[in-house]
Amino acid sequence: MPTLEKRSVRLPRLALVVRILFALFLVGTGIMTMGFGVNGYPVGDPPTELDQFMLALEKTGYLIFWVGLLKTIAGGLMFFPRTTPLAILMALPYTFNILLYVIFFAHQYLVVGIPDFAACALLIYCYFDWYRPIFAGPTSGPIQDSHGGEHAL
Repeated sequence: MPTLEKRSVRLPRLALVVRILFALFLVGTGIMTMGFGVNGYPVGDPPTELDQFMLALEKTGYLIFWVGLLKTIAGGLMFFPRTTPLAILMALPYTFNILLYVIFFAHQYLVVGIPDFAACALLIYCYFDWYRPIFAGPTSGPIQDSHGGEHAL
């Protein structure tokens, strides 16, 4: 397993630009989403199917606000190189859901949803050396339990 010093970022210049732009996007839209959670989602008259879906999410009473808070935190963490790999993983479920949302519901927002997911996917590729230990096989030595014996869980 590479040590922290040996973990590198692929395409470092591109990763830096994408990381900063993606962080700004997450913070900005996160604050906006928290505003929707507090003030309500603006709908047209009559509400479209998309508006009805968003109103149903709003009626949960908490989902929209917490999604916005998570986006804001992930965006904030992305400004710091040390916390960027964690922030990318935090943003992945959101970006995947937005991709599905714009493909199946809100086609007019494809111009936002696809680059949003693409930025997250590119950053995962660029920071993959940081995630490599997650996919590593079992250690070669014996594993000891809390009592010092072998064959622990």
